[in-house]
Amino acid sequence: MTGSLMTDRRDRIRLAAGLLVLGVLLAAAGLAAGSEGWSITALWRDLHGPDAALIVGQIRAPRTLGAWLTGALLGLAGATAQGLFRNPLADPYLLGSASGASLGVVLVLATSALAGHAISLETADALARIGLVGAAFAGALIGVLLTLALARGAEQTVRLLLAGIVVGVVLSAFGDLATTAAPDALRGKQAFMLGSTGFLGWGSCAALAVGLLLCAPMCWRWSRALDALTLGEDSARSLGLDLARVRLALVGALALATGLAVSQAGLVAFVGLVA
Repeated sequence: MTGSLMTDRRDRIRLAAGLLVLGVLLAAAGLAAGSEGWSITALWRDLHGPDAALIVGQIRAPRTLGAWLTGALLGLAGATAQGLFRNPLADPYLLGSASGASLGVVLVLATSALAGHAISLETADALARIGLVGAAFAGALIGVLLTLALARGAEQTVRLLLAGIVVGVVLSAFGDLATTAAPDALRGKQAFMLGSTGFLGWGSCAALAVGLLLCAPMCWRWSRALDALTLGEDSARSLGLDLARVRLALVGALALATGLAVSQAGLVAFVGLVA
């Protein structure tokens, strides 16, 4: 038994080291990505050029770090959802956060389109950075709150899961209705669904990092409870776990991580499942 545990620990260390090396290489690739594609020569020239602080320091670096933090938050949320629902196919968007975020973005875009005002480039940039980000974050949290209200709390996993599916379908229908009333919002919705790092700056990175620092310790604290849930709810209760409290704490961390990631980088639905 001891030998098996040691082997498992070594495998985990190797996996963590390999992922760390891969993360560093991908970060370097992100810094080297520019108008000429991926080029180390272009990166070296940009680093020693007159606009190095702008091109690398203010554009490529925050986008690269923001993409990593977004993936970390969605990966953490996805792992939490899989443990919480005891399903390897669970993703961070099961509780209605994706549909809520999408609806919030669509409502902002539809309102702007129906207003009929000419939007300047500066106004559009401010809307993308503030209005859409805030709407996506608020929509994601509202979707999760509606799920909790419909499920009457987080006491039963199956009821929570079904409530999330119902809320997701209803909010998606409202989003489609809004795009029907304002077809100009459809393009913005599609861009949000695909996700983008184009609007990520150092402020976005700071928000994502704070969210990760808040969510990771909470999920780590309840990781043993997730292990116990794999044995079944009755077995988990027999170990003295307050399942309602555990689920509520994990759902809170899941909602915060998903809401922050989605509000800053868009939906990128596949990342939460893959990571």
